[in-house]
Amino acid sequence: MAPTGEQHLLSTEIVNNGIELSGPDAGSLTFSVRVRRRLPDFVQSVKLKYVKLGYHYLINHGIYLAIVPVVVLVFGAEVGRFIKEELWRTLWDSASGYDLVSALAFSCVFIFTLTVYFLSRARSIYLIDFTCFKPDDDLKATKDEFIEMARKSGKFDEASLEFQKKILESSGIGDETYVPKSIMSPEKTATMKEGRAEASVVIFGALDELFAKTRIHPKDVGILVVNCSIFNPTPSLSAMIINHYKMRGNVLSFNLGGMGCSAGIIAVDLARDMLQANTNSVAVVVSTEMVAYNWYPGRDRSMLIPNCFFRMGCSAVMLSNRRRDNSRAKYKLEHLVRTHKGAHDASFRSVYQEEDEQRFKGLKVTKDIVEIGGEAIKTNITTMSPLVLPVSEQILFFTTLIKKYISGNSKSETSTSTLEKSWNNAPSSSGTKPYIPDYKLAFEHFCIHASSKTAVNELQRNLGLSNKNMEASIATLHRFGNTSSSSIWYELAYLEAKGQVKKGDRVWQLTFGSGFKCNSAVWKAVRRIKTPSDHNPWLDCVERYPMAAHSQFSQVNPLT
Repeated sequence: MAPTGEQHLLSTEIVNNGIELSGPDAGSLTFSVRVRRRLPDFVQSVKLKYVKLGYHYLINHGIYLAIVPVVVLVFGAEVGRFIKEELWRTLWDSASGYDLVSALAFSCVFIFTLTVYFLSRARSIYLIDFTCFKPDDDLKATKDEFIEMARKSGKFDEASLEFQKKILESSGIGDETYVPKSIMSPEKTATMKEGRAEASVVIFGALDELFAKTRIHPKDVGILVVNCSIFNPTPSLSAMIINHYKMRGNVLSFNLGGMGCSAGIIAVDLARDMLQANTNSVAVVVSTEMVAYNWYPGRDRSMLIPNCFFRMGCSAVMLSNRRRDNSRAKYKLEHLVRTHKGAHDASFRSVYQEEDEQRFKGLKVTKDIVEIGGEAIKTNITTMSPLVLPVSEQILFFTTLIKKYISGNSKSETSTSTLEKSWNNAPSSSGTKPYIPDYKLAFEHFCIHASSKTAVNELQRNLGLSNKNMEASIATLHRFGNTSSSSIWYELAYLEAKGQVKKGDRVWQLTFGSGFKCNSAVWKAVRRIKTPSDHNPWLDCVERYPMAAHSQFSQVNPLT
């Protein structure tokens, strides 16, 4: 019997706990059932409406590319006939000016179409360079040191400490991540003073390196976008940056808050829109999160989980729409697709900031986060596929889709059997499995948000990726932990440190977070990225990877 949708989402494990010692069931064996939640199996369900949405994006962006070839063909045929038969005679013979008028008319149409195309075409967005902040070594903490700091703070009972220890052991996080020393203080850490202090260290550290790398003066920056989900002081973090670097008075600044781990790509999207509206401009995007300000000192286990995963980190990205920057840029933005599931109550509350019974503030993570996140990821990937997949993969995809539709119609006479319902059903109804495209044909490199080992393993399984494809995500989680919205940039820095990015390579950045949101960005390398000599957080440890990280990931991938 084919598995049901619920069986795809959940796996169970029966554990023998021993023998009941007392009570009415004394002498009998006791068992417990562990339910392991998994991402929805992408192979078994794809929503057609999101495939159609992706093609809608493709058609909207390609309408002028479809018109120009037609005009060129018509114009070329007319000019060819015109030259062959009577070009010179018409030019000098005023009595026969009809064909000249026709040629001029076609020329005007051709020039007008080209003008409309170039004026309507979105400006190319170049990524000049980026940096990822690496804290000082005195902020490093092993997993044991982390638990010891939590114990010294006096804020947790032994049950809470033991729970955090178990989470850390299975998290995929290594022993060199960075945490603020203030978390061991018995005093309250979620203060504006602590938040501003941590923000100054990570943000200014990343920006100092960025301006040194790009040799662009802060006063030349026309657009500034800062995203930090939890810590949002007044004046804003963007104002703090402007004040520190004495930026010009007409800089367009934006501060994004409460948007979770996927805010890094949202910030890039906002910067792209602003660059499209402001010619000859440079934009800086800063993505970070404050660990100490987000530290939860209570006992609610669903709110203790973020304590175990989030670590210090910050990224700073320099974008430009200036054509002269093409020669010095590293990447060009190809596509950006955003998905938001906040209209559904369960998705909206899957990661929710609130106070517990003791009035301690923290992030509450629901048990359904894996399934909810999986639905958002599936929607985003399905929408993006028509924009990035080669034609051969799309033909195979739609061939399977049509086969399933025909097979479904032949076995069902109900009037409600639509194409989308047929596609969403398990394959047992028709015997035809959906064809999931090979995304390795669309991208050379993958930077998937390193939120946890479970999420990384499940995405690897669903997308059919190898350990090599997931290497950057696995290594980043192990070395730096979950740095929230900046994690995808640590992953890209890893690929550069390994010298793996060549000219023409496509990089897929996939992020997901509270809301619930999932966002994708596709970058194309405009030149070979040489192994950096400085300003890369991986330079002192990259030779130890991937083995240092893979040793802690229990999943064995047959695709490797």
